[in-house]
Amino acid sequence: MAVAPFRVVAAPGASVPASAVRTLIAQACPADQYRGRKVVLIVPDGTRTAPVGMMFKGLFDQIGDVAARFDVMIALGTHPPMTLEAMLHRVEITAEERAERYAKVAFINHEWDNPAALRDLGSISADEIRELSGGRFGMEVPVHINRRLFDYDQIIIVGPVFPHEVVGFSGGNKYLFPGVAGPGILNFFHWLGAVVTNPMIIGNKWTPVRKVVDRAGAMVTVPKLCFCLVVEGHGALAGLFAGSPEQAWDDASELSRDLHITYKDRPFHTVLSCAPEMYDELWVGGKCMYKLEPVIADGGELIIYAPHLREISLVHGHHIERIGYHCIDYFLKQWDRFSHEPWGVLAHSTHVHGIGSYNAATGVETPRVRVTLATGVPEALCRKINLGYRDWRSIDPAAYADREHEGVLYVPKAGERLYHLRKKPVWAGGEAT
Repeated sequence: MAVAPFRVVAAPGASVPASAVRTLIAQACPADQYRGRKVVLIVPDGTRTAPVGMMFKGLFDQIGDVAARFDVMIALGTHPPMTLEAMLHRVEITAEERAERYAKVAFINHEWDNPAALRDLGSISADEIRELSGGRFGMEVPVHINRRLFDYDQIIIVGPVFPHEVVGFSGGNKYLFPGVAGPGILNFFHWLGAVVTNPMIIGNKWTPVRKVVDRAGAMVTVPKLCFCLVVEGHGALAGLFAGSPEQAWDDASELSRDLHITYKDRPFHTVLSCAPEMYDELWVGGKCMYKLEPVIADGGELIIYAPHLREISLVHGHHIERIGYHCIDYFLKQWDRFSHEPWGVLAHSTHVHGIGSYNAATGVETPRVRVTLATGVPEALCRKINLGYRDWRSIDPAAYADREHEGVLYVPKAGERLYHLRKKPVWAGGEAT
């Protein structure tokens, strides 16, 4: 079934009205085309800001009663599974509403690490990977995805688009890969993004990783419809785009590029990056570094301020405690030592640490910037994983506000807005600022 593109964009500073959302859903999902069909709705977990509940309820009102099935799958990637209570909160319904209006809906957690839950789609050849990666890799990459997708006649993806450290901009096929994918391709393209480096990826559209993600998306034969949301602040819907995952993402990322990137004239020696409550472990809280790395001065410090954050990662913490946080040079120059580690974990390590250098002869690693945790993570663990530590109780966030003229930047809700310099610095292939 071909999918025509649909879009609605709010006036600057406004939000798309609910009536316009309902109209767009009706245009993209004519009820007669879904009669008797089995539909799975793929949505992000709680680590993304978006009016997922409005979309879930709008889609269910449009096609839920006529569809044979209407289920929800959480695009966890490798994040911890959600409880049923958390999933209901994600789609903004109560347990009572679920038992009555939404009784037919099954809620499904993705299981990335359960081989029995995955379907083998084949591989992307070494020659294709060489072309897609710009010659950085020449290896065959296996592609696995949640096998339950093939129980349905239609996949509907709903998720926001923001600048992203691995793929450039989130959204589109990214809710399939890594959202509901297996570890082979997931680990590969995260490492590919790390090799390119966060500052060279984030906020750029046609990255090598996006090309790999879209190539894998083409291997999923179930018909796909995608709703890409562009969200501002704490959830205002600035734009809604529907169509194929590729087209909807392409359109939405243009608006995201306009709305989600803040440009600064000079770098900052100190950045206080405050993590919102939805980042409850450093695995996702690292976004508070990724989005701000480009505006930190050489030798500067980024402080992730998050008193509520007490975990490095429930799923990957044992790997990170062993490996620590390091620059890409540290791993590449000791590849025999680290090649067997999960590449996705290595990628996360380099993204949080930031770019730097490693002298293999002396064993000295030199970061470009210092990353300090002012969180609930104990000091001993911070030191063990090669990050700085500050007691969060010693920090008054208000004391960092309105000091940009001093070289101090305060970001009260970090993680989704990208900060860039107007002129590229030397380390990014530009002139010194």
